[in-house]
Amino acid sequence: MAKTDLKSKTADELEALLSNYKKEGMNLRFQKSMGQLEKPSRIKVVRKEIARIKTLLNLQEKKTNA
Repeated sequence: MAKTDLKSKTADELEALLSNYKKEGMNLRFQKSMGQLEKPSRIKVVRKEIARIKTLLNLQEKKTNA
Protein backbone atom coordinates (compact mmCIF):
# COMPACT_ATOMS: atom_id res chain seq x y z
CA MET A 1 0.00 0.00 0.00
CA ALA A 2 1.29 3.45 -0.84
CA LYS A 3 2.57 5.69 1.92
CA THR A 4 0.14 8.46 1.00
CA ASP A 5 -2.78 6.05 1.31
CA LEU A 6 -1.67 5.05 4.78
CA LYS A 7 -1.27 8.65 5.93
CA SER A 8 -4.88 9.45 5.09
CA LYS A 9 -6.24 6.63 7.28
CA THR A 10 -7.42 7.00 10.86
CA ALA A 11 -5.82 5.21 13.80
CA ASP A 12 -8.63 2.64 13.91
CA GLU A 13 -8.21 1.83 10.23
CA LEU A 14 -4.46 1.48 10.70
CA GLU A 15 -4.99 -0.87 13.65
CA ALA A 16 -7.28 -3.03 11.51
CA LEU A 17 -4.71 -3.12 8.70
CA LEU A 18 -1.98 -3.99 11.18
CA SER A 19 -4.03 -6.86 12.51
CA ASN A 20 -4.63 -8.18 8.99
CA TYR A 21 -0.95 -7.98 8.07
CA LYS A 22 0.07 -9.75 11.28
CA LYS A 23 -2.35 -12.58 10.51
CA GLU A 24 -1.02 -12.81 6.96
CA GLY A 25 2.55 -12.88 8.26
CA MET A 26 1.70 -15.71 10.61
CA ASN A 27 0.09 -17.69 7.80
CA LEU A 28 3.12 -17.10 5.58
CA ARG A 29 5.45 -18.38 8.31
CA PHE A 30 3.36 -21.53 8.68
CA GLN A 31 3.37 -22.09 4.92
CA LYS A 32 7.13 -21.61 4.85
CA SER A 33 7.71 -24.16 7.59
CA MET A 34 5.53 -26.70 5.79
CA GLY A 35 7.19 -26.05 2.42
CA GLN A 36 4.03 -24.73 0.76
CA LEU A 37 5.07 -21.11 0.30
CA GLU A 38 4.77 -20.03 -3.34
CA LYS A 39 6.03 -16.45 -3.04
CA PRO A 40 8.80 -16.15 -0.43
CA SER A 41 9.21 -12.46 -1.25
CA ARG A 42 5.74 -11.79 0.19
CA ILE A 43 7.14 -12.26 3.72
CA LYS A 44 9.48 -9.31 3.21
CA VAL A 45 6.68 -7.13 1.83
CA VAL A 46 4.38 -7.93 4.76
CA ARG A 47 7.10 -7.17 7.31
CA LYS A 48 7.78 -3.79 5.69
CA GLU A 49 4.07 -2.92 5.63
CA ILE A 50 3.78 -3.76 9.33
CA ALA A 51 6.75 -1.47 10.04
CA ARG A 52 5.20 1.37 8.01
CA ILE A 53 1.90 1.09 9.83
CA LYS A 54 3.55 0.96 13.25
CA THR A 55 5.63 4.02 12.39
CA LEU A 56 2.56 6.00 11.37
CA LEU A 57 0.69 4.93 14.51
CA ASN A 58 3.61 6.08 16.68
CA LEU A 59 3.75 9.43 14.86
CA GLN A 60 0.02 9.96 15.33
CA GLU A 61 0.32 9.09 19.02
CA LYS A 62 3.17 11.53 19.51
CA LYS A 63 1.17 14.30 17.80
CA THR A 64 -1.77 13.80 20.13
CA ASN A 65 0.43 13.69 23.25
CA ALA A 66 2.52 16.74 22.34
